[in-house]
Amino acid sequence: MKLHASSPSGANTITAYGDDYVMVNGARRDSSVVVTADAVQPWSAADFEHLKEEDFAALADLGVEIVLLGTGPRQRFPHPRLTASLGAKRIGLEVMDLKAACRTYNILVAEERKVALALLFG
Repeated sequence: MKLHASSPSGANTITAYGDDYVMVNGARRDSSVVVTADAVQPWSAADFEHLKEEDFAALADLGVEIVLLGTGPRQRFPHPRLTASLGAKRIGLEVMDLKAACRTYNILVAEERKVALALLFG
């Protein structure tokens, strides 16, 4: 699905997505990635089954107020022990399937919210 959204000038947005990829500003990504308004970077988390506390600790250091976790084609919730570093820094976590996370990210970044999109594939 292709998306068209208005966003702050220069902010990274999701321009398309499918079951096994996303496009950030037209560039295809098909492995774990973290997207913020001003950065796109690979995420060390390989897949949902291998999530570690360290994966979320890295997200806690991004300076955002909310993290959207896209868990692939279906919504799956990580154990609270893994995400404790986000709560300790008063960073919200919303868990959804990949497609819903992409749509929500575009809305929040258009509102100029401090948001990070962390995506897992498969």
